[in-house]
Amino acid sequence: MRAMVMTAIGGTEVLEAAELPVPVRAGAEVLVRVHATSVNPIDVKTRAGRGAAGAIRQYPAVLGYDIAGTVVESAYQSHALAPGREVYGMTIVPRLDGGNAEYAAVPELFLTPKPTTLSMTEAAAVPLAALTAWGMVVDVARAHEGQRMLIHAGAGGVGHFVVQLAAYFGASVTATCSTANVSFVRELGAARVVDYTTTRFEHEVHDHDVVIDLIGNVHDDTGTRSLAALRPGGLLVNAPTGSWPGMLDDAAAAGVRATDYKVSPNGATLAVITRMIEAGDLRVHVDRVLPLDELAEAHRLVESGRTRGKIAIEVSRP
Repeated sequence: MRAMVMTAIGGTEVLEAAELPVPVRAGAEVLVRVHATSVNPIDVKTRAGRGAAGAIRQYPAVLGYDIAGTVVESAYQSHALAPGREVYGMTIVPRLDGGNAEYAAVPELFLTPKPTTLSMTEAAAVPLAALTAWGMVVDVARAHEGQRMLIHAGAGGVGHFVVQLAAYFGASVTATCSTANVSFVRELGAARVVDYTTTRFEHEVHDHDVVIDLIGNVHDDTGTRSLAALRPGGLLVNAPTGSWPGMLDDAAAAGVRATDYKVSPNGATLAVITRMIEAGDLRVHVDRVLPLDELAEAHRLVESGRTRGKIAIEVSRP
């Protein structure tokens, strides 16, 4: 099968085309013909030696957490995900090879039927980002009517799902983004949008119940500054791996709570997200679709931090 592999830790030059054996399905796995994937910040960090790089046992490695495609082999004959069924989901890289290849063997619990309203490339842009957003907003922050929530990077891959989910469950959303994305984030459901290029959010936002931090302290001490936006005892939820090593101590000193968040594949939750998508209550924004052989360019775009929504990759035609 055709694949784009990571040959070592480094820049985008370590992403190379390769021919690999089709993976062998085992146990309760499903063999999927991958039609599309997407690039997430964790892919970029892993390639550069952060993220999940420490768990890579050998090279070449196949990245790509998101998968949308067609079932080739089911776990057993009467399985609901039968051959020919269009599915989507995410997998655990680097424990398993990811979606940057024409086939992937994926545990059945990581997958669910693809939304009928989405193309393969649109569907591939959903799983990791939407599951991360769901976990932060619903499972950890427990979004509800009357809650005040500040969301950083509201136009990004995870952020544009966070804004929609928080608003859907009744929270009053304040989101930060650049000037070019103000209208976009408002359309997602934010009651208030702060343009970080012209306004210091901590001067305008106070006494919020929750901060969803998708930046940390990797840029302009965004995480530390967010503590001033919380009410006493408020909660900060941080997602980017390694973005704020001193978070717990800083939060305790400020009299607020904090936790990081790590997403895991969950086909059951993704099925709920599917119903929201098909009902028109949740939408995915794909900034650009690139072919698999332009994976390096996709990494560069995500690394720039200036994409709106997601960058999808077309792996093979349905």
